[in-house]
Amino acid sequence: MLVFPNAKINIGLRILRKRRDGFHDIESVFYPVQIRDMLEILPAVVGLNTKKTEISVSGLKVPASPENLCIKASNLFHERQRTPKVRIHLHKNIPLESGLGGGSSDAAFTLLALNDLFNCSLDKDVLHRFASEIGSDCCFFIDNRPSLVSGKGNILEPIQISLQGYYLIIVFPSISMSTATAYKMVIPSEEGLSLRELPQLKPEQWKGKIFNRFEERIFVRHPELGRIKEKLYESGAVYSSMSGSGSSIYGIFRKDPVLDKDLRAYKIHREKMI
Repeated sequence: MLVFPNAKINIGLRILRKRRDGFHDIESVFYPVQIRDMLEILPAVVGLNTKKTEISVSGLKVPASPENLCIKASNLFHERQRTPKVRIHLHKNIPLESGLGGGSSDAAFTLLALNDLFNCSLDKDVLHRFASEIGSDCCFFIDNRPSLVSGKGNILEPIQISLQGYYLIIVFPSISMSTATAYKMVIPSEEGLSLRELPQLKPEQWKGKIFNRFEERIFVRHPELGRIKEKLYESGAVYSSMSGSGSSIYGIFRKDPVLDKDLRAYKIHREKMI
């Protein structure tokens, strides 16, 4: 079974308040994009170690340890459905700690692939429940469609927005920003436009109205990220933002851009939205 977990970008990210359970109530719009990992899942070979999930990794360096979200997803599925153990190979292309949800996507696609591989016929509601036990963002990738995200990131509602025909540039600086660190820095606020209003605005109207709350503090610690955002606007972006808690910065363009030479020094993902 071969699947290709995709990434997402955040269009706006409001950190509304801290919850009693230590998490935060947020509001964001998740939008799927086409930078992808590759995930192969096969039944474990009879006669070898079939008591645990085996994983190998290529591409970008990620831990092949019990903390890997693919292993967590596989073990959870096995415990609930009593399916055979499997071998997993993950080719990692989505950068870690980039705000693109790569690990969450890998976990969700593991659940989806196992459901198909073993003909379990579990419906989306069950897979959502499994995904929510692994991580808040995992639920999004089960449906994998533009969604308004609220609660601690686990409440999803379809939202009618489309970037079809626009061009997307994602810039990957060599900066790591853990989600836990980002949340320690942020100051919650309920001020600003609710992202429920996003479908009423064209992307050309988002600048100055739609914000990622993490940027305020993270750009102070890492001024390079703010400069990347400025360079994307100088290159013609109609909207630019950090995705999630960073550190990737994206720009949305009306036409395929010629990027500033400073931006071309970074690893870049470019796609025409469909």
